Parts: sequence; structure tokens; C-alpha cells
Amino acid sequence: MVREVVWSYEAAADLKALAEFIGKDSAFYSAAFVQEILDVSRSLDKFAERGRIVPELSSPEVRELLVREYRLIYSIEKSRLVILGLIHGKRDLKRLWDKEKRSN
Repeated sequence: MVREVVWSYEAAADLKALAEFIGKDSAFYSAAFVQEILDVSRSLDKFAERGRIVPELSSPEVRELLVREYRLIYSIEKSRLVILGLIHGKRDLKRLWDKEKRSN
């Protein structure tokens, strides 16, 4: 099943912050990494179930893929897929989700 891939406001802000952080050192690597993340997110339109269930959230609809050291977290809905966040793997996801009042 092909689903529309949509980025939440929070996830888009995560991507922008990451691009700005990497861009302080290298605009080239920043652009390349952002492109890699976007390519991975677009590939979820057909293969959404390939990601693992996010252990901290314990919801079968909320999954993640690793892109280098970042967790691309998304929710599978009937006709679309929503990117919920892009979080560094060393961060405490549950604590961050609660602090920012993100929904899953």
C-alpha cells in the first residue's frame, strides 16, 4: 500500500535544527545528510512496516528507522505516514517526548 508521507511540525523543526547544527561546520555535509534523511523518509511510502516498533512508546503504529546515529520516528496511519521526530540516538526519547508534549 502506498501512503502519503507527511512531516509533523516538530519533526520538521528537528530536521531544520540538525541542518543548522551540521551547517556550522560544513554546508556541504549538512545538505548531504538532510538529503539522506529525506530520501529515507520518502522510501517509507511503500515500506512503512520495515521499521522497528519504538521500544519506549510501545505502540505498534509508531516505528523508527536509524539514519546514521539519528532515529527517524514515524506513525503509520491508514492512508498516510507521519514523521514524528528526528532524534539523536543517545537522547532519552521518553523524557524528551514528555517534556515537549509530543504525541505519538
